[in-house]
Amino acid sequence: MFLEAPDPATAQSPDIWSQIFVFMLATFIGLGVIRRVSRLLHTPLMSITNAISAIAVVGAILVAGPDYPAGIRLLGIIAVFASMTNIVSGFLITERMLKMFKTDKKSGESRS
Repeated sequence: MFLEAPDPATAQSPDIWSQIFVFMLATFIGLGVIRRVSRLLHTPLMSITNAISAIAVVGAILVAGPDYPAGIRLLGIIAVFASMTNIVSGFLITERMLKMFKTDKKSGESRS
């Protein structure tokens, strides 16, 4: 019929070099975009980055599951660790930046 599943024996494997090229291109474009962001926009940018990393964590958890070979599971575990490190450090940096803009309550009370 029209919607038959492809035969796994004849399925083509993805070209690893094109995938590496896309990954490297995305890395350099991402670095270029991040470097040009004003310092005032880093807190909103970190919020967006944390949301993207949360999506990456979900995907990495799926890849780290038992349905994949050991090498792919190892990469999934590394991806979970890297994404979680990014999320936690993003929240810590955002909290530190927000503390810089808070006023001291004791100095505000002594003025009145």
